[in-house]
Amino acid sequence: MLTRRQRIAKLLEEIGQPLTAIDIREILELESISNIYEDLTHIAKSVQNEGKQLLMRPASCGDCGFVFRSRTKPDTPSRCPECKSEWIRMPAYTIVEKEN
Repeated sequence: MLTRRQRIAKLLEEIGQPLTAIDIREILELESISNIYEDLTHIAKSVQNEGKQLLMRPASCGDCGFVFRSRTKPDTPSRCPECKSEWIRMPAYTIVEKEN
């Protein structure tokens, strides 16, 4: 039986496209998005030992298009610093082989 983190990592490796925390929650039938964000931080560190890396498509503003490139936390920002819109596209994640 796989742990929750192992199930998330396996899903992100096998699905072949970036998934948001909501996608992960729905596919794996998990309850808490905050736990998923916490798990993603841990998964990013643990997959490095396997020669892989967790990639994140950054969150972006749905109104003005601002991209939150400098964020290091995996969660979704609450609003855009440029236009103050709360229409934020969630970050998405995938696991790929590390390039040398």
